[in-house]
Amino acid sequence: MIALVFPGQGAQYVGMGRAVAAAYPAARDVFDRASAALGQDLLALVSDGPEERLRATENTQPAVLVTDLACAAALAAHGIRPTMAAGLSLGEYAALVVAGALALEDAVCLVRQRGQFMQEAAAGRATAMAALIGMEAANVEALCARHRHLGVVEPANYNGAGQIVIGGDAAAVQATVAAARGAGARRAVLLAVSAPFHTSLMAPAAERLAEALRMVPLRDADLPVISNVTGGEVRAAEEIRTLLVRQVTAPVRWEASVRRMAALGASVFVEAGPGTTLSGLIRKTVPVPVFHVDDPATLEETLRSLRAQASRV
Repeated sequence: MIALVFPGQGAQYVGMGRAVAAAYPAARDVFDRASAALGQDLLALVSDGPEERLRATENTQPAVLVTDLACAAALAAHGIRPTMAAGLSLGEYAALVVAGALALEDAVCLVRQRGQFMQEAAAGRATAMAALIGMEAANVEALCARHRHLGVVEPANYNGAGQIVIGGDAAAVQATVAAARGAGARRAVLLAVSAPFHTSLMAPAAERLAEALRMVPLRDADLPVISNVTGGEVRAAEEIRTLLVRQVTAPVRWEASVRRMAALGASVFVEAGPGTTLSGLIRKTVPVPVFHVDDPATLEETLRSLRAQASRV
């Protein structure tokens, strides 16, 4: 049973997706359809950047989404289809497209809006995010509670492998980071991000996204999608719509999502999209083989590994 997983914002790099699109017509078709829907040449954006333009949230989100889906299309062209799917934050939209719940064209337009809404939600406010590594979740939550008199500070990602990301107002986040270092965290570092994603400061973005989602047709998923918000399966269209709104302000429960997929019988994970961030987290969370696809070489390597795995069953 294959669990297909998709990275989100932060995985991007100039050149991502270019080789896959050149090698596989199905992947190039994903770029062409998404570009037509947005009225923007996404293949040129990911191929040439520049990096500053690719890093702008309203560009990053559609660019990563389309690269994720182009890699999935290359896998599908070789007959590889998942039993279940999930994605980290933005990556959840790719999972929903693969599961048949959301059309590619609607997804790429939605994430462009989502990126704009999230960037604008905390504009003019001093905010920050930080990764705390080597602390139990309960201890991180207690540290956040202790520093809320300085402003909003909340867990934003429960990534697994002892990594929790926090976000909120800069003063509160910085004080929590300092306290974490004194409380035994192996690492506590501020992240170079443009907004406090997956915190309550994103509430204005969630409200605007809810309006946009009301205009988009969703259908029941053809296979289980593991929700960032709950760490459990979702298939019903209206539940998907509700959870996509909640996802903007709720912490991403990635560790719970990975453990749920393993419990559902995932015998292999394949990360489709730029980089290997999710692969590293998954390997440290469950004892299941993990492969990744972000160019023709890694696709061929993954195909060989999947065939070898199937032959041993």
